[in-house]
Amino acid sequence: MIESRFFVKAAAAVFALAAGMPFAFAVDPVVGSPEAGAKIALSCQACHGEKGNSTVPAQPNLAGQNAAYLREQLALFKAKKRNNPVMQSFVDPLSEQDFADVSAYYAAQTPAGLEADPSFWKAGEALYTSGDATRQIPACTACHGPAAQGNPGSGYPALRAQHSTYTVKQLQDYLTQNRYRDSTDPAKVNTTANSVMMSTIASRLSPEDIRNLASYLQGLR
Repeated sequence: MIESRFFVKAAAAVFALAAGMPFAFAVDPVVGSPEAGAKIALSCQACHGEKGNSTVPAQPNLAGQNAAYLREQLALFKAKKRNNPVMQSFVDPLSEQDFADVSAYYAAQTPAGLEADPSFWKAGEALYTSGDATRQIPACTACHGPAAQGNPGSGYPALRAQHSTYTVKQLQDYLTQNRYRDSTDPAKVNTTANSVMMSTIASRLSPEDIRNLASYLQGLR
């Protein structure tokens, strides 16, 4: 009964947020300059590739990602509330305006095409578009869009054309509650409604589900 109540509440929250309610980490908008951001992005190319299309599967593609989400994540890295010492060192000297500029730059880029593994694509598509009510897994489309393009208004990230290796790691980090962790207080895990929801959903995914979803998302344009 408790699980059922959670699923109903989670599903309601998913649809409400997708409809345009403020994202939990939303910040006041600062106008970003893609031109200024291009200069900052030069120092990001080693990991994230030219124009945000990474050639390293463990590093995320940033091209075409919505700017609000990118700014939010940069702020979390700087505040040491998202685990990644390398990113924390890169963003530490950057200002809020820098965040807005580099995010605007990457949002304006076109993601390169990647291929999905045909062995896993169909299963991943079914789970992404329909979820699995028997396991209380909501469809991913409500927050991330029918083509995994994200929801900029609510701050939900685009997932399409993302390396499957990276997506697998992020879902695993949600499962272990290691994606958002306050490194200034290691015992304190970020427990916003969205991270709790993602951690709960990830806990209901099998390793095969995670693999299938990641492969499907990699192949989307």
